[in-house]
Amino acid sequence: MTQHFDPAKIGHVHVDPTPGAAAEEVLTRADFARAIAEITQWPGYAPTPLHRLGDLARELGLAAILYKDEGPRFGLGSFKALGGAYAGACVLQRELSRRLGREVALEEIRSGKLAGEAAKITLASATDGNHGRSLSWGARMFGAPCRIYVHRDVSQGRIDAMRDLGATVVVVDGDYDDSVRAAREESEANGWFVVSDTSWEGYTQPPRDVMAGYGVMTNEVTGAMETPPTHVFLQGGVGGLAASVTAALRQAWGKAGPRVVIVEPDLAACLYESAKEGRATPVAIAEETVMAGLSCGEPSTLAWKILSEEASDFLTIPDDYVAPTMRRLARPEGKDPAIKAGESAVAGLAAVIAAAGDESLRAALGLDAGSVVLVIGSEGVTDAAIYDRIMAGAAR
Repeated sequence: MTQHFDPAKIGHVHVDPTPGAAAEEVLTRADFARAIAEITQWPGYAPTPLHRLGDLARELGLAAILYKDEGPRFGLGSFKALGGAYAGACVLQRELSRRLGREVALEEIRSGKLAGEAAKITLASATDGNHGRSLSWGARMFGAPCRIYVHRDVSQGRIDAMRDLGATVVVVDGDYDDSVRAAREESEANGWFVVSDTSWEGYTQPPRDVMAGYGVMTNEVTGAMETPPTHVFLQGGVGGLAASVTAALRQAWGKAGPRVVIVEPDLAACLYESAKEGRATPVAIAEETVMAGLSCGEPSTLAWKILSEEASDFLTIPDDYVAPTMRRLARPEGKDPAIKAGESAVAGLAAVIAAAGDESLRAALGLDAGSVVLVIGSEGVTDAAIYDRIMAGAAR
């Protein structure tokens, strides 16, 4: 049977979203269309699976749970493969167009025709692992040098994966937000180009490109569903994934789109606190969460514009929900497919399991026997050593 989680460990804030047009204006339909047209031409592109977890849904008293499995994405293990590499291509396109005095096409960059010129442009970013891996992979494809900044708690396996793709990896003695600052400062000093998945004042275009790239994933979801889900549970982090999926779902289904529920680790709950405060609010990270890709203390201002208008519920979950959820996916009961999911992938599903099993929270979120819930399995096995320990019974 399904693991029963202690509902007392869940934080929940319900808000009435501020009406606005951010879902159409921050990320436009043209932004998504351009990204889809480019990324679907990349070598190795294939839609990732949308699994139906029928037996789990029946156990939880829901009509359906749909799990979008991003583990196979371009062999890189996560949805981030779509964003970092695409944003890197867009940065190169803009800079090469300026240097060459003509409009450079993305096809020229993708094909390597301008690799000689791209070799003079260094792309840099901070990461917890997956974004940097995507940018490293894209930079290698395009012929550009890549410099990645990670914080001290990023696992050696994730560091090695980026180095294997040709990136120079710099370990910063601090947390994720410290690595973001280091990437910005050293790039400004050396004339490198930051390709970040989070925005700040005066820096919005690359994060917008990153989120547009994620639209490929949501386009695959909407193309596979005849009717919209009633709910979507989305991992937090800086908010880029959640904002991109939310905007794309709103554009596809309008007011018939799902209720948007944001899920974060209680150790890194910047969007939850932002919802409480009614504005983008950073938090200090005192302890790193096992959900490494979600260990972010400062929300993306660009993403928050969308989420503040579209998300109605913000949840926090503890780390001890993660391992049981990963094991349930890997060793399903009944006829559900076996899925290898990373630590950050299962936050949304863990919150669904917890909420559906608690009468009060179930009612507060409007979950019932007719609910069709979409979750994004944002990563597969991105560090085999950590995954094996969890499968063997460890908490992290």
